[in-house]
Amino acid sequence: MRQNPSFAMTDVGELRRVVEHNPWATLVGSTDDGLVASHYAVLLDDTRDDLTVVGHVGKPDDLILGLGERELLIVFQGPHGYISPSWYGDRPSVPTWNFVTVHLRGVPELLSTEENLRVLDRLVARFESPMPEPRMLWERPNDADFVERLERGTVGFRLTPTSVTAKRKLSQNRPVELVDHVIRELENDGPHHNPLLAAEMRRANDARA
Repeated sequence: MRQNPSFAMTDVGELRRVVEHNPWATLVGSTDDGLVASHYAVLLDDTRDDLTVVGHVGKPDDLILGLGERELLIVFQGPHGYISPSWYGDRPSVPTWNFVTVHLRGVPELLSTEENLRVLDRLVARFESPMPEPRMLWERPNDADFVERLERGTVGFRLTPTSVTAKRKLSQNRPVELVDHVIRELENDGPHHNPLLAAEMRRANDARA
């Protein structure tokens, strides 16, 4: 991803927030046969306070991606959406796309069975907990044999990035008042209604104001 200093994200807390709120990630690897990509939920490592992440892939995606042997790129896509030139008023403008994204690169380490089971347990708890009657990984009708068979079909990993590229392109090159107007347009009902992007822009604009 080409970086632009005006749009660069460097604050680790903000990067962790994007990763935490957007766990459905794209995993990209380079193989002898070309580029490959897979899609999995990836979480921050809860034993660390940096940008280390943990996750799993189903077999044989581990072999396809060269997991543990080759560099892996993990892309976390935050809120994004179309910005109409009409929202910039009576001035020369073109359509654009605002977005937030975080790229983490590194060679992941493979997890032990015990570590992988803990990550799988965390993944289920993360998304199942809000349900009216949550069914966690180890709860009936699942039993230990079922969970252990499930684990054997996956490969867990931990990636501590050796390279981080993060970009927040949210109209920061426009006056604060104009960005406020774009935010209101995104909040309004219409063909490009996008409250998540509006909230991200408001967060960035408030920090800049």
